[in-house]
Amino acid sequence: MLAARPKTLTGAAVPVMIGLSLAFADGGWQRFLVVPALLCLLFAFVMQIDANFVNDYFDFKKGDDDEHRLGPRRACAQGWVTSQGMVVAIAITTVLAGLIGLPLIFWGGWEMVLVGVCCVVFCFLYTTHLSRWGMGDLLVLLFFGLVPVCATYYIQRHTLTTEVLLSSLACGMVVDTLLMVNNYRDREGDRRHGKRTLVVLIGEKASELLYLSLGLAACLIGLVFLFPGRYCTFILPFIYLALHGHTYRQMKTIKQGKALNQILGLTARNIFIYGLLFTIGVLLDVAFIK
Repeated sequence: MLAARPKTLTGAAVPVMIGLSLAFADGGWQRFLVVPALLCLLFAFVMQIDANFVNDYFDFKKGDDDEHRLGPRRACAQGWVTSQGMVVAIAITTVLAGLIGLPLIFWGGWEMVLVGVCCVVFCFLYTTHLSRWGMGDLLVLLFFGLVPVCATYYIQRHTLTTEVLLSSLACGMVVDTLLMVNNYRDREGDRRHGKRTLVVLIGEKASELLYLSLGLAACLIGLVFLFPGRYCTFILPFIYLALHGHTYRQMKTIKQGKALNQILGLTARNIFIYGLLFTIGVLLDVAFIK
């Protein structure tokens, strides 16, 4: 259960919530498909758990989770789960994700197979290679923003709109704040192990500014909803921005050490609040416009 990292699962839920709310706004209950909606949400949860298992296993094998680790303790490094046991867990969750995602072909077409394969492949490439080359944040934008939001909407509506594409980008930015604070906390250890995360590459001050800017940019992207009169969808996420700004100030004050784990939890909370506010805003606009 600890290896699944339940606090991070908000990052899996929010993109699906956003995609489904936009699909509902554009089609209503009459055209809303409940079964694929549930499958999308379940697939996102299982893939996130799978990614966490993969990260736990390979970071242990590479020696990244040593006695100097500042973040929450990891299952393999602590000996709670053997490396062989984690390999079995990875295999089970990968197969389970595939079985959950496979029926989505009936609603989204065979292109859903390509989406699923990319999710699995990059789930492994993230920990084994790409996160060590400063590309982790790009993958978050893709696989916690563009891919899940657009795929969820496409399965429901069989098209994509400018609003959906921009919303998926904003979602990826918000979720990336979780990776930013994680890498900000681990910057010294990552530098010591030769792990070139974006935080290591750009430095402490720039990383703090980027953390704040991601939340601000996500809210400003919401301007796309202001012009067609969807005011709630634009305004409500600014409540998230106030929380995000407060968390940013706390992060700057703490600066380093295990106390940053508290910022990790607050950031995960903020991400969920953003998704909730965005969804409520979309639904309120549907009610008011009608």
